[in-house]
Amino acid sequence: MKKIIQCALLICGACMAFSLHAASFDCNKAQTVTEHAICEHRPINDADVKMATTYNIIRHLVPMGTRGAIQDQQVKWLSLRDQCRDNVSCLRDVYKMRQQKLDLYMDRVYKQGPF
Repeated sequence: MKKIIQCALLICGACMAFSLHAASFDCNKAQTVTEHAICEHRPINDADVKMATTYNIIRHLVPMGTRGAIQDQQVKWLSLRDQCRDNVSCLRDVYKMRQQKLDLYMDRVYKQGPF
C-alpha cells in the first residue's frame, strides 16, 4: 500500500505541475506578496505543490479527530508562511518544516496498515 500512496503522490503532483497554475492555487489570482513570491520562485512553487498534495492525501486517510487537528495545524502554518512575505529563505524553511511534519503523519498511516 505504501507504493500505491507514493504513486498517488507522484501522479497528483505531476497533474498539478502541468495544470495552468503550478502552485496549489491559481497564480493568475495571487493576491498577497507571499502568493506572488511562491509563483515567482520555482523551487518554492514546487514545494507548495508537494506540500498541498501530501496534505490532501493525508486529510483523506486519517480519522476525523486527527483530520481536524491536521486542518487546524494547516491554518496555523499558512499564517506562519504568510509572515515570510517575499523572503525566499524563510519560505523555503517553512515549507521544509511543514513537509517534514506531513511526512511524519504519512509514516504513521503506513505503519497502521493493513491496506
